[in-house]
Amino acid sequence: QVQLVESGGGHVQTGDSLRLACAASGRTLSDFPIGWFRQGPGNKRVFVAAISKTGITTRYADSVRGRFTIFRDNADNAVFLQMNDLRPDDSAFYVCAASGFLIPVYESDYEYDLWGQGTQVTVSS
Repeated sequence: QVQLVESGGGHVQTGDSLRLACAASGRTLSDFPIGWFRQGPGNKRVFVAAISKTGITTRYADSVRGRFTIFRDNADNAVFLQMNDLRPDDSAFYVCAASGFLIPVYESDYEYDLWGQGTQVTVSS
């Protein structure tokens, strides 16, 4: 059965960078659109970024556009989220998810079926 495993979180300072990885076992991630969401203190899933099956289409939340980049490395069967110029309000528990739809509503967590366990990102000023 396919599983998603996130890594790359940590505790950094304002302006620093992190690269999160979403790795898959069981199937290739190129079979699925992939989204990144984050959970803050209220434990609500908030959309961060998403990428299509081909990697050609990407989506970003307004709050991260220009700072975050989502991309695929199919050789490593992984999707990455490069996070630059981090801010304290980026602090959250980040999770990746796979959608069973060919073209989901990328921003909606209801469009995703398989979720990883997440990785913590903390940004201090």
